[in-house]
Amino acid sequence: MPKIYVYLGIVILFYSNEHEPIHVHGKFQGCESKAEIIIENGKVISIVIQSVKGRKGLSSAVLNDFKVFVESNADKIVEKWIDYFVLHKQVQCEIIDRRIK
Repeated sequence: MPKIYVYLGIVILFYSNEHEPIHVHGKFQGCESKAEIIIENGKVISIVIQSVKGRKGLSSAVLNDFKVFVESNADKIVEKWIDYFVLHKQVQCEIIDRRIK
């Protein structure tokens, strides 16, 4: 389960047995939501935030931070997905403790 970012305490990760479409999970204090990255013709066209079955979702404030982060870093997340799942490379976790505006 590669952790790819920690943003304001939100752990953003892939599960090792993931499937397409490209998505990341955001975990914070026992709660979890996921963000699906929709790509068309090689470009990110939208981000869809979803709940995770059997898990309590992120609170609205944390969910908003998660969404802003994923929207701002979608291209980098896609690169990390390709590195990990397609090219079988290790991915490094980046810690970001400044709020994205």
